[in-house]
Amino acid sequence: MHNDNLYKGFEVELFTGSQNNHVGVSDEIEKAFSNFVKEPDKRNVEYITNPEKDYKVSYKNLLEPRKNLRQWLNSRDLTIIPSSTLCFKHGDQFQRSEKNNDYHQFIQDKYGLSIATSSVHINLGIDNLDKLFAAIRLVRCEASLYLSISASSPFLNNKLTNNHSQRWIQFPKTPKKVPFFENHENYIKWIDENIKKGNMHNIRHFWSSIRPNGPKRPHILDRLELRICDYVSDINLLLAITALLELRVIYLFENMKTLDPLNTSQFSMDQLIKICDQNEIKASQNSLDSELIHWREGEKVICRDWIKNLLMDLSETAEKFNMIHLLKPIYKVLEEGNQSMNWIKQYKKGFSIEDIMKHTIDDMIKTEEESI
Repeated sequence: MHNDNLYKGFEVELFTGSQNNHVGVSDEIEKAFSNFVKEPDKRNVEYITNPEKDYKVSYKNLLEPRKNLRQWLNSRDLTIIPSSTLCFKHGDQFQRSEKNNDYHQFIQDKYGLSIATSSVHINLGIDNLDKLFAAIRLVRCEASLYLSISASSPFLNNKLTNNHSQRWIQFPKTPKKVPFFENHENYIKWIDENIKKGNMHNIRHFWSSIRPNGPKRPHILDRLELRICDYVSDINLLLAITALLELRVIYLFENMKTLDPLNTSQFSMDQLIKICDQNEIKASQNSLDSELIHWREGEKVICRDWIKNLLMDLSETAEKFNMIHLLKPIYKVLEEGNQSMNWIKQYKKGFSIEDIMKHTIDDMIKTEEESI
């Protein structure tokens, strides 16, 4: 670990259920575990890790709650379902985790089951506001890359969709148009206006690929929150994605004049909004094989190649920070495909969605048992 490493924290959403059905028990889980919280639909539950600089500590913080939850679920013949969408056959009924929660009622009424997804939100500690908003601008321009590595939701309601991340296709991004914030003041004004207009129900109701976060939003901010990633069951891969993100942000801080899209993109900020939104949809559909538009000059580039180029650009920084080993799982994904791509291959060979999930769950359990 390097002294200049950033603090990293995670918000991990999970689906619970049996080997062929999503079963909601988040209200019981929240009572049993102090570090788990309910999501609006009770088939979802979330745990949050403490911010740490050290990746070994983060690994433990990501693993231990999952192992403890699995033990609790085992006693009820339940498990963790690694898909980021409701992959098994289900009805159209929202399953409320807290009936008297007004915010949950609002979400159910407005969005229904489109909100029933699982993901991992990656938080990086950045307390300098100018650096924070520059990082948010750059990472938003490249958010589709992180989604493509993490994609794990090709199934919905026991059917194969046409998407590698059905989660990000169906998730109700809110508000529909999010600007590139030039500074903190610009962000505060935009938040206040959107809440006043009713575009957002409250400060939490800002659902985009990336956003500023902090102890008292919108006024006190201390971290970047990347929200676009599907649920990643392989903790080593999740940490590799995080390392890529951290190295990119560190590299930005060393090259602010040449890497901040506000200064170096040939596009206007309004044009960049459309490009980034389009890239996210394309990455949702075809992930590593998608053809994206680069934010700097507008050239078309295959997502897999963009990631390879990014890894090359960051190699010296990764070596300086002794983080090269952390990135290895990404090279494996580039070579062998992400979770969705591998699941789709298995499905087309004749395996059922239940078979595919059972195999992945068994792999998760094996990895948990082998971990120290």
